Amino acid sequence: METFLFECIQDGEYSFSSDSVRVLQSLLDKSSVSKKQNPHLIKTIYAAVCGNPTLPQEFIELCHKSDFALVFSRLAKINMDICDICGFAACTGC
Repeated sequence: METFLFECIQDGEYSFSSDSVRVLQSLLDKSSVSKKQNPHLIKTIYAAVCGNPTLPQEFIELCHKSDFALVFSRLAKINMDICDICGFAACTGC
């Protein structure tokens, strides 16, 4: 398995560790979130992920915000198979 160099993922005002984003993506994959599903159903699935005890602590505060589903959907789309130099050249760090 490859080692990735970036340490944080920035989404607007939010910043998360790459390890936490990988865990979130794994939880969302297990929830079988599909891009073709009804947007209301997807928000329900994201809310269920918020209740998962394996969700990294740094997402708990986000789960209580109104835009959590939108942030989760963007984080779910991030390709974590790229290094920070190629994928996040403008990132200034966490």
